[in-house]
Amino acid sequence: MGLLEGKRIGFFGAGNMAEALARGLVSSGIPAERLFASDLAEARRKFFTDELSIAVTNDNREVLAGCEVVIFAVKPQNMPGLLAIISPAPAGKLLISICAGVTTGFIEKQLSGTPHVVRAMPNMPMLVQAGVAALAKGRWATDEDLAVAKEIFQAAATVVEVDESAMDAVTAVSGSGPAYFFYLVEALAEAGVKLGLPEDAALRLASRTCLGAGRLLAESPDPPAELRRKVTSPGGTTFAAVRTMEKAALKETVIKAVEAAAARSKELGL
Repeated sequence: MGLLEGKRIGFFGAGNMAEALARGLVSSGIPAERLFASDLAEARRKFFTDELSIAVTNDNREVLAGCEVVIFAVKPQNMPGLLAIISPAPAGKLLISICAGVTTGFIEKQLSGTPHVVRAMPNMPMLVQAGVAALAKGRWATDEDLAVAKEIFQAAATVVEVDESAMDAVTAVSGSGPAYFFYLVEALAEAGVKLGLPEDAALRLASRTCLGAGRLLAESPDPPAELRRKVTSPGGTTFAAVRTMEKAALKETVIKAVEAAAARSKELGL
């Protein structure tokens, strides 16, 4: 991987998202010995060592000192304390944050100098290398910094570049989006059981149908409304279902739900 050649990449935090990125990087050809992670939880440090062959520590400052690129993968509420520990950040480091609601401005303010910060919002399907991640540059981040971050996240996700002002919307649409999908699958499976299907069959039918529909949408030039039209014969079974959804204002409800998530993201932001 061109821009990552020779770079050592570190993680503050060894949770699920850090694991997903680490797995993606190793799968894409980055040697595990060029990755380094810190975590206070002994179980997570042991997992990274035993399962991923990645060196670990319980000291964030060791990761910062030993890596050119460092990814903040801690809980948002832990960011102020972490930034206080590592401030001032050494020059020449690329700092990437995946902490929901934590702005590049907040990070820059806590660190002296002109830190190069890129903010990212990945989502849960990165765990199976099928995620999506939005990236935004901070004040002093360069185009090359953004390109490096893009190369890292492309190991486990499709990457979209946005202005940071759009991050609350990103959080609401793709960050929280998998939960909406799981909720829909829950409802489809419960409906199947109610209509007489065995529970395991109903769940398999619902989940695989949604998986196939998502792949079709991703690979088709048609927008979702057109694909829906192609499935919906006038007066048919799908027509009856969609008409019921329209009467229940399902689309409007989903839009309101996403707006609520974006508003909450803004409230929780630093």
